Amino acid sequence: MKKLLFFGLFLVFFTQTFSENLQQQGETFWWNDAVFYEIFVRSFADSDGDGIGDLQGLIGKLDYLNDGNSETTTDLGITGIWLMPVCQSPSYHGYDVTDYKTIEEDYGSNKDFQQLMDECHKRGIKVIVDFVMNHCSDQHPWFIKSKNNDSYYRNWFRWKKVKPSSLGPWGQPVWHEANGEYYFGLFWGGMPDLNYDSKAVKNEMLDLTKYWLQKMKVDGFRCDAAKHIFEDNEIMENVPQTFNWWREFNEYYKIINPDALAVGEAWDSSDIVVKYLDHRFDFCFEFDLAESIIYAVNNASADELKQKLQELIDIYPYHQYGTFLTNHDQNRVLNQLAFDIEKAKFAASILLSLPGIPFVYYGEEIGMTGSKPDPDIRTPMQWDESENAGFSSAEPWHEVNNNYIDFNVETEQIDENSLWQVYRNLISLREQHPALRRGTMQFLGCGNTDILPILRVYEDDAVLLVYNFGEANDAIKITANQTNLPVGIYRLIDEHSNTVYMELEVKDGGSFVLDLSGIAKYETRVYIIKK
Repeated sequence: MKKLLFFGLFLVFFTQTFSENLQQQGETFWWNDAVFYEIFVRSFADSDGDGIGDLQGLIGKLDYLNDGNSETTTDLGITGIWLMPVCQSPSYHGYDVTDYKTIEEDYGSNKDFQQLMDECHKRGIKVIVDFVMNHCSDQHPWFIKSKNNDSYYRNWFRWKKVKPSSLGPWGQPVWHEANGEYYFGLFWGGMPDLNYDSKAVKNEMLDLTKYWLQKMKVDGFRCDAAKHIFEDNEIMENVPQTFNWWREFNEYYKIINPDALAVGEAWDSSDIVVKYLDHRFDFCFEFDLAESIIYAVNNASADELKQKLQELIDIYPYHQYGTFLTNHDQNRVLNQLAFDIEKAKFAASILLSLPGIPFVYYGEEIGMTGSKPDPDIRTPMQWDESENAGFSSAEPWHEVNNNYIDFNVETEQIDENSLWQVYRNLISLREQHPALRRGTMQFLGCGNTDILPILRVYEDDAVLLVYNFGEANDAIKITANQTNLPVGIYRLIDEHSNTVYMELEVKDGGSFVLDLSGIAKYETRVYIIKK
């Protein structure tokens, strides 16, 4: 009897172990079908010859991003755009806003922006804009009035008569002097933090949310510095009031447009970031995953990436996190990968084949380079090998990277082996296969620790991904004890050659054994599994 009881418990444990390895399909949304492209308007395309990128320049380049025709091969095929700040600001970057309702004059007008929205929507491109709620410019009329003791605006910002001794999360000064008193500005004195203890501030930000969704017709927001909205004495991030605010914000914008998207920038560990979901943001950026991808590629560490991916499966709602390699605050991906193009191609294949909502920073697809300070990672887009890289007829606001002769759109579009072609093909592949956008993710067995095999399945669409982080390998055995595949004989189609690689027999429980060969270092092999 004891033996039978033990066997029964073992069988339950055995079954649970395998069932836990089978990810169950969950709810997904329109953004799970999108690939977003992050654009710094100042550096994208200059239409009027003043050396500064503008909205008309961006409109003129939309066909490069997505021309709306699935038959053409000269566009990237992205279906979403994230615009870095486009509001009036005294700085080059725009994160210190002086007027939340007016387009930065260097970029054009509100009418230009509305034209951009119309042209994007014609092409099936959704647009989200940077919404800088945590702070504004010290030149904003709100702050000027507050500084001058205007009774209405005084408590829109935090003031102290005596300077507190507290420092910020990375040891920075956060209290700054004005008119003999001190105001709170987490990032620097030119960007005073708004005081969300003021109901008037909250109401203003909700009104601006409505303005951008209804008047300017945006599809959503990327919310900057999301974890810093409230401070609790010396605790300046992730305090309960901040989580409460984002829930209030979510309730408000979902009433205006249930399909609107809000992406949170909560730059923190995954276990903290996930707390910003749950009716706060639709999803947040996964900074830890970005670091894991770069680390895994640089250090041939498949296990590092696998562990991180498993953690994301365990803690996040199904596929609700933003994936990327780098953004405007980080050194360019090619710099981080020691200028190795094959590594860059490999990293791109990982990014664009995994679950989540992928974001590509402008220029990554052609191998633009740059390392901090920030202006040097936000340099003009490299369109061709002409003077100023085709960005502008005038001297650009920032010097163009010196690699633009070889690394530019025009050159790479005609090179079948270029980095650009890899990005375009991967985005197209993701568009063709719902398994890569909405499908489950399951790790398969492999005796070689340099190899990471992953099965992705969505309804009757199945894709096998085999990533090789190590040296070229001619003998790879992949095993699956249980999968979401029904029993049967399948064709394993090599996506690159579009030929049948071999037949695959799937047995009871979705189990199979597969022998592969000839996978090169830094190669991602993609097999479409068909009946």
